[in-house]
Amino acid sequence: MNLKRWWMALALAIGLAWSLGAAADGRIFTSDGLAIGGTDPVAYFTQGEPVAGSPEFQWEWHEATWQFASAEHRDLFQADPEAYAPQYGGWCAWAAANGEAASTVPEAWKIVDDRLYLNYSKWIQWRWERDIPGKIEAADAHWPDIFEG
Repeated sequence: MNLKRWWMALALAIGLAWSLGAAADGRIFTSDGLAIGGTDPVAYFTQGEPVAGSPEFQWEWHEATWQFASAEHRDLFQADPEAYAPQYGGWCAWAAANGEAASTVPEAWKIVDDRLYLNYSKWIQWRWERDIPGKIEAADAHWPDIFEG
């Protein structure tokens, strides 16, 4: 195994270990008890960047607490959560493509075909972007079984 692959495997293993400890029910990535670490998922679509949510504007969905930057964002999410919620429950899209679960950071994101995808880091996002259609297809195939067993 070359050094680059070794570092990638180590980073993913550390992220996976931390991630699984952070998960509420497994299907939604949580950190500090908040879905996607308290980042407003609607802001990615409306503001084109990650924005911290507020406890003032939160909503429970899929056994997770989601926070939003405004009542308007909360209401948009409530009206159609599937349109705004990140794919793979906010877990890393690249890891999901490899049949794994890993945490994500707010700044490693991309909207593809009106769907939000998050990644473990900007470097992992760069790797995911090298074959977005292939990675999405692989992650879609793996996703239903990642938390089984």
